Amino acid sequence: MPSHDASQSAAVTLADVTVAFRLADGGSFTAVENADLSVAPGEFVAIVGPTGCGKSTLLNVAAGLMTAAAGSVAIFGEPLGGINRKAGYLFQGDALFPWKTAVENVAIGLEVSGVDPRDAQARAQTWLTSVGLGAFANRYPHMLSGGQRKRVGLAQVLIRDPKILLMDEPFGPLDAQTRQIMGNLLLDLWTAERKAVLFVTHDLEEAIALADRVVIMSAGPQSRIIGNWTVPLPRPRDIFEIRLDKTFHDLHREIWGVLKSEVMKGYQQSANVAQGMAV
Repeated sequence: MPSHDASQSAAVTLADVTVAFRLADGGSFTAVENADLSVAPGEFVAIVGPTGCGKSTLLNVAAGLMTAAAGSVAIFGEPLGGINRKAGYLFQGDALFPWKTAVENVAIGLEVSGVDPRDAQARAQTWLTSVGLGAFANRYPHMLSGGQRKRVGLAQVLIRDPKILLMDEPFGPLDAQTRQIMGNLLLDLWTAERKAVLFVTHDLEEAIALADRVVIMSAGPQSRIIGNWTVPLPRPRDIFEIRLDKTFHDLHREIWGVLKSEVMKGYQQSANVAQGMAV
């Protein structure tokens, strides 16, 4: 199983990270245990695992939205204390203000940083054009399709020029065809900027098609990182075409051989919990 060497200059370094939550009865629940993960500058890493295994939890730790119970987090070699200001976060759900137009939603990240509103909106228009929505600047979120709203959200994050992109199932709510279109758009933008990306997904095919490396997490609780595969597919990639490649299928089969048992464990644990609540 291929490995990846961590370095002090890594964009994100999670070292022996454990995340625990307090329960209402006074006990605790360990979601993630002893996780080690490094993302190099310009590297695209995808995290895959069963539902509830702690993928989003690790992302929130890297974002500084959650504090690890043990272990350490470093961003470009510096310990992370508080919110990760070098990262942009694209959530699964829309984070758009419904009373603002597309261009206003994209511009707001600059405006709150003190950029003149006219300059911010001009730059926002440029970013909307780059994601194929230049003609939709004055439309409100409810006037846009799900894929269009995701494009606005992507522009909203990228306009602030983060050095790291943290993406939590960003295309999950979309239909299969729109997800592939958004995946290709993301790859085009990433190729131009080469930011470090930490991408959470349930979709193993999506992970392989997009990433340089695929990291697998075990079923929770006390989830661990149990697999780390380098993706040997050439770039640039077209998601529509790369899934037909024999190397893609061979890698998918190899990773799924590990992931399948963890997915089944996750489903069984959920069923057991549901059964216990019903008793």
